[in-house]
Amino acid sequence: MPNQHKQVPSAEYLHEYIDKYWNMGKNDLEILELLKKHHIDLNKYGLEIATFRKIRDGLGYRRTRKQGHTVDSIHAAVVKLRAMYPKAGGREMVNLLKFEEKIHVSRPVLMEYFHIHEPMQVRERRRGHFRRKRFWAAGSNDLWAMDQHDKWKYKFGLALHTGIDPFIGVIHWMKVWWNNSNPRLILKYYLNVIEALGFMPLVMQSDPGNENTAVANGHTLIRQYQDPDLRGQLQHRWMREKKNITPEIAWSQLRRRFTPGFENLLDIGLLEGWYDPKILLEALVFRWVFIPWLQAELDAYRNRVNNTRKRRDRNKVLPNGVPMHMFEYPEDYAILDFKIKVDPAAIEMVRELYAPPELQIFELVPPDFHHIISDFYVKIGSPVIDRGSCWDVYLQLLSKFRQLDQAHGVEASADEKWGYTLTQAVDNYEGEVELLAGLQELRGGEGVIGQDGSYYMGGVNGGDGLDDIHYNRLNSMIDNIEPDVGGPAGDDEELFAWFSDEESPEDFENADQW
Repeated sequence: MPNQHKQVPSAEYLHEYIDKYWNMGKNDLEILELLKKHHIDLNKYGLEIATFRKIRDGLGYRRTRKQGHTVDSIHAAVVKLRAMYPKAGGREMVNLLKFEEKIHVSRPVLMEYFHIHEPMQVRERRRGHFRRKRFWAAGSNDLWAMDQHDKWKYKFGLALHTGIDPFIGVIHWMKVWWNNSNPRLILKYYLNVIEALGFMPLVMQSDPGNENTAVANGHTLIRQYQDPDLRGQLQHRWMREKKNITPEIAWSQLRRRFTPGFENLLDIGLLEGWYDPKILLEALVFRWVFIPWLQAELDAYRNRVNNTRKRRDRNKVLPNGVPMHMFEYPEDYAILDFKIKVDPAAIEMVRELYAPPELQIFELVPPDFHHIISDFYVKIGSPVIDRGSCWDVYLQLLSKFRQLDQAHGVEASADEKWGYTLTQAVDNYEGEVELLAGLQELRGGEGVIGQDGSYYMGGVNGGDGLDDIHYNRLNSMIDNIEPDVGGPAGDDEELFAWFSDEESPEDFENADQW
């Protein structure tokens, strides 16, 4: 035994340091290591874990299990603390009991106390997990928000669009195309996702605008097809006054995390005079080369975001975890899931009505152009298109077109044959879709603001939000996984900004530069 002939430091000497590290939440082994490293002369003194625990117990520092507190034994202390900390939730109350009353209590005991003595406060704190500074959703698949982004549209001829579940933070699609204002194209994005998933959200949300009417109509018709009681009611929320914050933050994050390098690469073609999006032949070659490659890059980015746990942020108050895992297993995080299983026949009905596959908007390039450029691609050796080769491949293919022999007659007939592709890329070509007539909007929304300034934008109970059945179900899940009871905004984490219409500098850094 290395310490058998060494003295043990006195409890009086160790008291100060044990108290310090105990209140930091260190365990016995961590405290012992810190004592030996910083406070004990190991040439003279020795201290092993068993002896340390005896000293610690003698000083009154007993772990939660040894203190053995019950609902009754903590009652007086909680009442005392509640007078000074009326908003304290579970996590904060555990710390208050530890620091101010020297009481270590387990979370299940404290949860039981709250359920017995503060049932209304528990309910309100749990509501607080769903409400944000301005608007809130009730769980996964309550609503999906979608938005277009145009900053690359006019510079490079690249138009982006996204769809997100704001409660979970999962990006369902992030698309790049040569248009993002055609409502039939946007509906295709949505239908492809719900077809692959096999389910749909209660409500879709977007900015007002014709580009979103096909989704509003299509989503509503599918919901009504499966639930006739919804007839006469639009299952879409319009976010007015630039309050569609969730996608805006996604674009801001993309701008910081993805865009700079790609934009620098795209700029090369403009600066060198290789590419002008207003010149038909250059635009078509560019689309054929760059859009599939950029879509693969965006898919990889979306996969990284969806499978990466977001960093802790005291201003964000929804469950924190890997978004895709929360989306796939919401019950593991005490998240209510409102997904609606979708009938494939309903999807096909809407697709044929609003987005039949033969529409020109779904063509990357015209079919005959695709045939020609595919032949040229084989002739130049079918090189891999990536970050290092994209402009070289583009220039080789463009050169082939410019040298095209008379047999194809491309140069003389290009504008006549393919000019429509530039026309369809501009904002005033939208493939008009009229919003379904005679439908009432959902209850709730921006027009029904609570006392705390919040408003509900989802579709639960026709727009009224959660009821007691939902809260009982939620409580059961929370009890099973033993999460935090709740607390004031800032005690928990995740997605506050996604639900706020008050812009913060951090969330919107560079957002208006995209």
